[in-house]
Amino acid sequence: MIAVTKAFLPPFEEYTQILKRAWDNVWLTNNGELLQELEAKLAAYLGVKHVLYCGNGTVVLQLALKALNITGDVITTPFSYVATTNALLWEKCNPIFVDINPIDFCIDADKIEASITPGTQAILATHVYGNPCKIEKIEAIAKQYNLKVIYDAAHAFGASYNGKQLLSYGDVSTCSFHATKIFHTVEGGCLVTNDDELAAKLKIIRSFGHVGDNYYAAGINGKNSEFHAAMGLSNLPYLPGIIQNRKNTSEQYDALLAGLNLQRPLALAGSHYNYAYYPVVFDKETILLQVMAALLANGISPRRYFYPSLNTLPYLTTQTVCAVSEDIATRVLCLPLSNSLAEDDVERICAIIRSIMQ
Repeated sequence: MIAVTKAFLPPFEEYTQILKRAWDNVWLTNNGELLQELEAKLAAYLGVKHVLYCGNGTVVLQLALKALNITGDVITTPFSYVATTNALLWEKCNPIFVDINPIDFCIDADKIEASITPGTQAILATHVYGNPCKIEKIEAIAKQYNLKVIYDAAHAFGASYNGKQLLSYGDVSTCSFHATKIFHTVEGGCLVTNDDELAAKLKIIRSFGHVGDNYYAAGINGKNSEFHAAMGLSNLPYLPGIIQNRKNTSEQYDALLAGLNLQRPLALAGSHYNYAYYPVVFDKETILLQVMAALLANGISPRRYFYPSLNTLPYLTTQTVCAVSEDIATRVLCLPLSNSLAEDDVERICAIIRSIMQ
């Protein structure tokens, strides 16, 4: 089976050599030596002051909301992974969905202001597929209305905008290091901020709310282990090559699918893509379903990502119409993309798609 993605793994000996340091020290968790080293290297790579390495890409959203004292209305996107909305609901916030831009599939910044309520406290926007939101517009609105900005940058590690890493924007950015991501630690995530006070608060609530015998807040266990940090330290040096390989595969897709009636999201000028995904939008959902069935019949597993549009989740108490997101969500399909996907497999995938569409 060719999956929609395949995790990159470093040479086993490199991983175990790093892990042996934790093994010898018998320091396996609780902000160990390897975790601290990973945080420092990630901060240097991203060009930011603070990176807090955590257990996964969902808990970091929850921690960001909690640390910023967000409890009311939050402007957010309907076109993201369900964790974006679930984090808001879990923290008893009220998601206010704003439709997406049909060009880049990110939240439509031109529609945000009209959706601001007296209870709006923050904007939670996703850099969809690693493409940047309209950062200047979002942050200008946030400044005007005194709102906090949280970027769900789960897809954006290694992507940049105007010469800065995408994760360096906003009051806080969050990222996922799940095994499906371009840079992974098997499981994991991080919080990124340049605010010293916010970073200090995040560190406390990430670790049960106490330091030693001094208790400061009602925190949770958001930490991660030395085993996961070792995977991150092993993988990070390979990131440039991983991105280049994924770029090469994406360009092969571009060439082989040229001329078909397929839409691709277009990134903002000034952005540098990390090739996290290869999404295509079909003219009709019926065609998408035919293509999916043909690919699956040949041992190829793409993914309807993102589907459904989050404003249609059945457990929401109120329903909002987001016509663009609802439409794109029914017609978008992410094709297999990984560091090791063979050229022959890309040719086979594209031949199957062409056989349905021509």
